[in-house]
Amino acid sequence: MTGSATGFMGAVLHGPDKPDQRSRPAWGAVISLALGTFGLVAAECLPASVLTPLADSLGVSPGEAGQTMTATAIAAAISAPTMAIITKRLDRRTVLWAMMLLQILSNLLMAAGSSLPVCLAARVLLGIALGGFWSVSASLAIRLVPNHLLPRAMSIILAGVSVALVCAPPIGFYVGHSSWGWRAPFMLTAVLNAVTLLVLLLTVPTLPPVEMAGFRSLLDVAKNPTIKVALLVVLLVASGHFASFSYIRTFLETNPELDTKWISILLLVSGISGFFGSLAGAFLAKHSLEAVAALPSLLIAIAAISLQKFGASTFASAIAISVWGFAFGAVPVGLQTWIVLRAVPEQAESAGVLMTSTFQVAIAAGAIFGGLLVDHADLTSVFVYTAIATLLAALTVFLFGPKRAT
Repeated sequence: MTGSATGFMGAVLHGPDKPDQRSRPAWGAVISLALGTFGLVAAECLPASVLTPLADSLGVSPGEAGQTMTATAIAAAISAPTMAIITKRLDRRTVLWAMMLLQILSNLLMAAGSSLPVCLAARVLLGIALGGFWSVSASLAIRLVPNHLLPRAMSIILAGVSVALVCAPPIGFYVGHSSWGWRAPFMLTAVLNAVTLLVLLLTVPTLPPVEMAGFRSLLDVAKNPTIKVALLVVLLVASGHFASFSYIRTFLETNPELDTKWISILLLVSGISGFFGSLAGAFLAKHSLEAVAALPSLLIAIAAISLQKFGASTFASAIAISVWGFAFGAVPVGLQTWIVLRAVPEQAESAGVLMTSTFQVAIAAGAIFGGLLVDHADLTSVFVYTAIATLLAALTVFLFGPKRAT
């Protein structure tokens, strides 16, 4: 985990010098941010782990139930830039506390939801919390530790994402398909959120607001030609991935016809592969930004076609899902290094907000299109769209990508 974040943040430390904001590190606050990122990523991924029982309980199709992820993504896409601007005069710890309270409310409402509209409302609340939390948390590490400890602090915060991607899908699937039912994972996440809020209350120091990005600076960055290309790549690869992501579990039930135990194992293997993919992405980013931005998309395209063509084979499905997990683990490292740290390093905060919003729009678009394909075509058709979108992303990088921007 340290290697991944250190590689990712290395470019920051080679940018303009900034004085240490704090003489002694606030490690408790850093750990609390890691807990917050873990809870957010875990909660965002949960519907994909319990899609079938969720749909059955609500009396809707899997495609309609998959829109619970769409609702979160749309809300987060709007929330990320909006929260960064409307909360610019608030103490940052107050913002973190408020976003964590929203997350607790979201998970409790989801666990109690008896209809699709209620569940969608719960997921909108999660999206607001997600966008608001990310809009401020990414820039707080440098205010919590001295500059020379920034890589370690970022590695701890990003560890929350890595651990959530490894643990949340299989644990959510296992618990959600036990006698406790699909609501149990959301209750457990709410408990985790409550613990995180307590840690935040106890550990985060006063963090007065600093100058935040405004709409004008966001628009200025968005007009940058390199940023336009990079955001197009984000739209393609993220929409391609998330068009199929929500339906992987359903696919494994109906094609290789695996039972709950083996699906849990495959999801865990995919998560572990993603962790190693993030390490590989951090290593590759030091040597070839073009490769780390393009190769993961190409691998996802190959994995998606393999599932569409050979998914009836348990062995082929296991290999494809492992490769897919490994490849997607490298995606955030490559895209963030390109967009935030290389394209416009002097406006990294604005670039980060744009990337967050674009990523969430892509999640929503992918989930909507994937749901339409599942409901009106067939389950394997989502893999065709994934392959096309991610292949186009790789081609865009090779033709117009960072080799021309750096």
